[in-house]
Amino acid sequence: MKPFKIDVSEEKNTSVSRTIRMKASTFDAIEALNRKTGVSFNRIVNQCIEYALENYSEDDDK
Repeated sequence: MKPFKIDVSEEKNTSVSRTIRMKASTFDAIEALNRKTGVSFNRIVNQCIEYALENYSEDDDK
């Protein structure tokens, strides 16, 4: 699996608004990445989700 890297390039996408809940430790880790990279919290979350979906394997469900 390729390593996860945050894309810092400018990109505009259409989006859908949705409220999610996450563990406080996950929030803190994403917030730290936001401060370190300057990439928005929302964009980091979306990149994490896209990475997970691209690397998802049904074989891992067992």
